[in-house]
Amino acid sequence: MSSYPLHTIESAPAQSKPVLQQLQQAFGLIPNIAAAMAASPVLINGFIGLFERVHASTLTEPQIQALLLTNAVTNASAWAVAFHSALALRQGVPPADVAAIRRGGLPTGAGLGALSTLARTLIEKRGRISESDQRHFFEAGFSSEQILEVIAVVAASTITNYTGSVTQPALEAQFEEFAWHAPVS
Repeated sequence: MSSYPLHTIESAPAQSKPVLQQLQQAFGLIPNIAAAMAASPVLINGFIGLFERVHASTLTEPQIQALLLTNAVTNASAWAVAFHSALALRQGVPPADVAAIRRGGLPTGAGLGALSTLARTLIEKRGRISESDQRHFFEAGFSSEQILEVIAVVAASTITNYTGSVTQPALEAQFEEFAWHAPVS
């Protein structure tokens, strides 16, 4: 049993309530990961501010979801993999690409493949990407500004991935079909 409560709008600290209300409006529910984050107004407000900016970047929603799913798999965050699998499919990421990312592979298209590769490389190399890593990204048609946007997506998803690993929230019923477990190494 987790020692981290899942807050409702009523039970959350006052400074967390507006974020929970915003998420309730956006998703029709308060994701359990956010309900756990709500115990810390600092965390949940930092999270929502960064996510709002990420979703206003030059990247498309399918690209952002492919990145978020890649990050969740790379960080072995079971809750986030299930959640972003569902959202990626809803945003039009091809099912074969979602399946590939969930297996630790790459999407087949050059664009999503380059995004996924860059995100995984940023996480695995702790941000120390090479000129070759950057060149591969540029060759897929992306810009230096978009590398920085990918860094923002990685930072935002790290918040949810780490929160999920620490608090281990239950998976909502509507995401159960996308349940995922990290491969045993």
